[in-house]
Amino acid sequence: MTPGDTAARDALRARQGDGARYDAEAAPHDDLLQARRGTAYFARKLNELSDAELLGPALRDGWTRAQLVAHISYHARLFAHLLEAARTGISQPIAENRDTEIGFGTTLPPHALRSLFRHAEVHLNVEWRDLTDKGWSAPLRLPDGAAITARETPILRAKEVWQGAIDLGNGAGIADVPHAVLG
Repeated sequence: MTPGDTAARDALRARQGDGARYDAEAAPHDDLLQARRGTAYFARKLNELSDAELLGPALRDGWTRAQLVAHISYHARLFAHLLEAARTGISQPIAENRDTEIGFGTTLPPHALRSLFRHAEVHLNVEWRDLTDKGWSAPLRLPDGAAITARETPILRAKEVWQGAIDLGNGAGIADVPHAVLG
């Protein structure tokens, strides 16, 4: 970060006041940026779809767009629950069968499915912002048994939402994905 960037960030924080929350200094800022941009891009592509189009096929093997949106939403919720458990030390409910969870999400009316996406995204951002410097090193265990750290969640999320935007099949392409996410 350049001295000018630091000064601009400090000025913004002063304007926002004491109640505003920020990512920890040790957070993977570039990965968070890619995840947040990817999420905004996915949201834009999702909002371009009519309710009827949301029920149509996605580009992901045999999935509907509704299944894809449910998957992307519950992916955010999974990470949020894992991060919250690491941050608080209190176990959070995690679906044992992701297919069942996605199947349930697919049955939601289009407006509720869009809300699920938005709420899951906000919850994940809150958990990222509430992590301390030390919290970014917290070990997490995914439902499949894989071990990751909190630090890995933003880039994993970025890859998921950028690919999800492409898989919606309404105009997003690989050329839209930042090189930092592809690499």
